[in-house]
Amino acid sequence: MIALIVVSFVVSAFAVLVFMRRARRHARLYAADMPQRFHKGHVPRLGGAGIFLGTGVAWLFAGLFGDPFNVGWPLAAAALMLLCIAPAVLGGIVEDMTQRVPVRYRLGLTLGSALLLCWLLGLGVYRTGFATVDGWVALVPWGAMLIAVLAIGGLPHAFNIIDGYNGLAGTVAVLVCLAVSHVALQVGDRQLAVMVICLFGATLGFLMWNYPSGRIFAGDGGAYVWGIVIAVACVMLVQRHANVSPWFPMLLLIYPVWETLFSIYRKLARGQSPGTADALHFHQLIFRRIVRVAFSDDEARQLLARNNRTSPYLWMFAALSVVPAVLFWNNTLVLMLCTLLFVATYVAAYLMIVRFKVPRWLKP
Repeated sequence: MIALIVVSFVVSAFAVLVFMRRARRHARLYAADMPQRFHKGHVPRLGGAGIFLGTGVAWLFAGLFGDPFNVGWPLAAAALMLLCIAPAVLGGIVEDMTQRVPVRYRLGLTLGSALLLCWLLGLGVYRTGFATVDGWVALVPWGAMLIAVLAIGGLPHAFNIIDGYNGLAGTVAVLVCLAVSHVALQVGDRQLAVMVICLFGATLGFLMWNYPSGRIFAGDGGAYVWGIVIAVACVMLVQRHANVSPWFPMLLLIYPVWETLFSIYRKLARGQSPGTADALHFHQLIFRRIVRVAFSDDEARQLLARNNRTSPYLWMFAALSVVPAVLFWNNTLVLMLCTLLFVATYVAAYLMIVRFKVPRWLKP
């Protein structure tokens, strides 16, 4: 598997370097008054294209030379995965280049890719941890596929929401990929482990240029690669292995998922459309109210320093869900309790920051 990590890393790092140097003209289309903008200058948003290339080449490499790696992943299966994911990722990349693809079209593309994946691969969520729901799903088989489509089509947008600062979403994706690959190897599923390990290597190749220099962003394309691949891997892991709790992926991904659900609730409570962009996400509040101003004569350097110092707070916060998910991946009750605890912690922390009651020890 180390060889596949190297392949995905090298291809991704080189592709991101090329896009970083050749795509600055498109970066000028990203308006300076966007609420999500916390950087100076024109930074390309095509890192996701490099991640997609790195992951795809490594998958095809594993399909062509799978026997030495004991992967058992046919080339046709790897190519099929890429073809199904491509519509959503390409739609995100077009948005990154033009800023003209409406949210509803991008949501339609991710749901379309999810539907293709579920239909062709036979994916479905047949276990939820609740006997009543599981009984209903058993009686209505298409309900399992519908839940899987919503999960696979929705997670890319959750990753897109937390992709606000250098290294934030990328490092969360790295942690999640390592967690999924660990559990997949625990149950002897090397194919699933390889699927996310290749994404892990490609993400490292992107992060080399993204953090801490912030020379390129993942954009919507990168978020869609992370979200779809990780969601598919989680659905397949639970579907294939009965000893893996269905709440393992829920706790593992609760940070981006709850950030999305809470944002929808917050906007609806304020009378706004859930698709409206704002600057009130959890990571943005940390940037504004916890991370102190870095002293520098150059405003761009000052903003970059604050940007980079924001992400570690969220890395530690995400680890609060990733670590117990890995430790208790087969214990549904503990995973449920940890999920509820994370949600309560998130809400308490959010209200604390909003009300300017942040403890001094959290301010470096």
